[in-house]
Amino acid sequence: MKKIYYILATAVTTVLFAACTKDLNTLPLNPTDTTSETAYTSEESSYLNGLARIYLQFVNCDLTDLQLTDGGTSELIRAYWSLNEVSTDAAKCAWNGDAWVAAINTNTWSDADNDAAYAVYVRTMQGVSFVNEFLRQTTDSKLGDRGCSDAVKASVAAMRAEARFIRAYLYWMAMDVFGSVPFTTEDSPFGAVNPVPATRQEVFQFIVEELTDLASDGSAMPAARSNYPRADKGSALGLLARVYLNAEVYSGTAMWNEAKATCERIFALGYDTASNYADIFRGDNGQNPDVLKEMLWAVDYNAEQTQSWGGTTLLTFACISETDAATYHSNGVNNGWGGMRTPYDYVQKYFGVTGQDYGTGDYTIEDKRGQFFYIVGRTENISDLSKFDQGWACYKYNNVPHDMTAEDFAATAATKGYSDIDYPMIRLGEIILIYAEACMHTNSVASALPYLKKLTDRAGVAAPTSITQDFLVAERARELMWEGHRRTDLIRYGLFTSDSFLWPWKGGTMLGQGFESYKTIFAIPRSELSSNPELKQNPGYGTQK
Repeated sequence: MKKIYYILATAVTTVLFAACTKDLNTLPLNPTDTTSETAYTSEESSYLNGLARIYLQFVNCDLTDLQLTDGGTSELIRAYWSLNEVSTDAAKCAWNGDAWVAAINTNTWSDADNDAAYAVYVRTMQGVSFVNEFLRQTTDSKLGDRGCSDAVKASVAAMRAEARFIRAYLYWMAMDVFGSVPFTTEDSPFGAVNPVPATRQEVFQFIVEELTDLASDGSAMPAARSNYPRADKGSALGLLARVYLNAEVYSGTAMWNEAKATCERIFALGYDTASNYADIFRGDNGQNPDVLKEMLWAVDYNAEQTQSWGGTTLLTFACISETDAATYHSNGVNNGWGGMRTPYDYVQKYFGVTGQDYGTGDYTIEDKRGQFFYIVGRTENISDLSKFDQGWACYKYNNVPHDMTAEDFAATAATKGYSDIDYPMIRLGEIILIYAEACMHTNSVASALPYLKKLTDRAGVAAPTSITQDFLVAERARELMWEGHRRTDLIRYGLFTSDSFLWPWKGGTMLGQGFESYKTIFAIPRSELSSNPELKQNPGYGTQK
């Protein structure tokens, strides 16, 4: 594995942030401080350091630039996951003492500051600024002035392509959560300039153009399946397929033919489904060849080197009881946080569970994707969102390597205070479901059925003979459970705010109710509105500017 995330590039992007979208490009006043102007040399390693800082934006828990008190909450993957899963039927959080939790659990957020939404906004906009500066510092002119060799120039060209992909991914996250966002590129004015927001449609178009170029034959982007866990052409096509899937939400115009064609390009690149679904989420998934053939892009977590409180550390530790030490090692780690769990209603609706025994922990379920739940001593109804033992604990992310038992790994698990599980950002299972949805809308269902059969065969259930929206709502709930897609899916299907599709605590009541449609996007953080007069609050939130 190429552990680029662990090359800490502290000298490469020394920028102070009064707010994340202002003063992004000012240099330190102290002439002895290292800046991006002096950090890059003729050596390839200096550019790898700069690229590492860009990748690190997904796992960064440093609070230097954020107005938060909890570093874990500030991690980008964790924050985005929380907004996209805890706000839906798929997950609920017991940490009601945390500032963001109650509002996201119950869809009652407002324009008041929300830690999870704030972290997504700041981390994405910070990351865009890091990419822009990297691109400014890696032009042909700059490389020539520094005396870089032709070999270094060729390597940097591939790094620039990776950086542009990361920028597109960050803009996608920001656009998905906030709609209109401040927009800058490497060509934007240098200095203390307030970035002007672009509309959601404009950001969407930029992302499509960037990804199309990066995935083209003449692109310097590394070849598909050649660069794990860093991004490559397969990653670019995967994100492009996802963006096309949601094109009607983002731009007002559906693009099903484009989504279908992009998936077909991905199928031609040699990806395949892993033979065992559970292995995709095990502690050695980044070293398992059978799993790697399914991964289009992942974020690399390592218990000894990454040590982030977000990502798969959250998804492993937070599903385990703080007091039930017997379950720690079964999940390959050394403690539990007692936070995240799945409502029973979700399990029953999508997996058809029967025969559950809360004393022994036994239950019957046909679909192998539903075999990750721990139920000993738990209850089905969540009458109190702060009680972790209400609802079903989900052990989908398991730090034990795929070829070891929990007992064999127990001694190592006792040392694991963080996760080793790489987080799947884009994988073939998602692409198959995008293809199925696109085929449904383009009257070509027969083309998708053999691919869907790969997923259902792996799950041990009957293959579908037709595709409907109801099937996709359920199948995406099963295949992509706890992978950060649910809110976006429900919005695309018109179900997120609707009073015709309910779940426990939706809209703030235990039985569930619809809520305001403007909440399909979140409020721009107040700190950003006050620091950048170019910004306007999203409709429905507070006083409009």
